[in-house]
Amino acid sequence: MKRSIAVCLGLLALASPAAADSPVAVVEDVQGKVTGAEFMDYVTPKAVIKIADGGSVILSYLKSCRRETIRGAGTVIVGTDESAVHLADVKAEKTNCDPPQTNVTTRETSGVAATVLRSVDGSKQPQPQLTLYGASPLVEAKGRGKLTIRRLDVPGELQEINLGGTQMKGRFVDFATENVALTPGGLYSATFKSSKIVFKVDAQAKPGATPIVGRLLRME
Repeated sequence: MKRSIAVCLGLLALASPAAADSPVAVVEDVQGKVTGAEFMDYVTPKAVIKIADGGSVILSYLKSCRRETIRGAGTVIVGTDESAVHLADVKAEKTNCDPPQTNVTTRETSGVAATVLRSVDGSKQPQPQLTLYGASPLVEAKGRGKLTIRRLDVPGELQEINLGGTQMKGRFVDFATENVALTPGGLYSATFKSSKIVFKVDAQAKPGATPIVGRLLRME
């Protein structure tokens, strides 16, 4: 027992104390008995996740774009860019994602997007603030309101969804579950309440349930 406690303390020491309250990863999947994490939770540094025998969890880090599949009985300590794992098996891969997605809900980003959209004319296209690497976005839009996604480089493509607060966990709209995909290579604006962002869909983006961290669009 003493040895187990010492190991966990050692793992905690590996987690950075910086930005302790800021989300660093999203829980992409949970199977079996797992405590400390649920599907589509955001987790912060030093968060402890315990996996029982036969269980598994997938963590996707927002800045490092590291995707970890962790299986089997063990303990996971969330870091800033990767996890410290004791006993459980870890399979890690690098996925395509755009680290600025961690900041797309700030007032500054929305203000920049609003300015960009006001200045758009037929001869000049705005620079995207974010690139999505999946063609079916997973949009974080909490509560009620109209979510509008409009293509900027080609007229006519428009998605408007009236949200009543009944979306997944009250805040997630998954275009993949609705079999809806945006056009690879397209330039879009997204608006929800006071949040605005201009984004591009990567030319190689695939439709459907691709890794979440690569298609996450946060519009809180």
